[in-house]
Amino acid sequence: MNLTKFDRDFVNKLIKQKEGMSLDFKQKITSKEKIAKTLVAMANTEGGLLVIGLSDKKKVIGIDPDEEQYMVAAANEEHCLPRVSISLHTVKIMDETHASDSEHEEKYLLLVEVMKTQGPEIQWVSKTGEKKVFIRKDDQTLAV
Repeated sequence: MNLTKFDRDFVNKLIKQKEGMSLDFKQKITSKEKIAKTLVAMANTEGGLLVIGLSDKKKVIGIDPDEEQYMVAAANEEHCLPRVSISLHTVKIMDETHASDSEHEEKYLLLVEVMKTQGPEIQWVSKTGEKKVFIRKDDQTLAV
């Protein structure tokens, strides 16, 4: 059982790290097919963490956690065979850079914890039914 506490301090430490085999940052999910490739690749390699709601410059831009959770769940259901074992965690961040001293803007990040597959390799399935296996190599998702 993973006892990692997904809080602001944990996220601040994550943001300081570089993307790699088991860590990927996304601004938002625009394609279920594309995010499914990342889920499959992480599960087939060593598992990892996907942080949604960060810009390329690692600035917290925030997301609608319900919308992003829906996109992750739908991607897993529609494009991963078998499904990837994931755990979703919403983290509220108080953005103090654009607010006055008396108010802080609330922004949300979604952390998607991807477990390493314990069974057969997980396949990615395209809209047309094409199947591929993906893995992570450094900070890239690659077909094998």
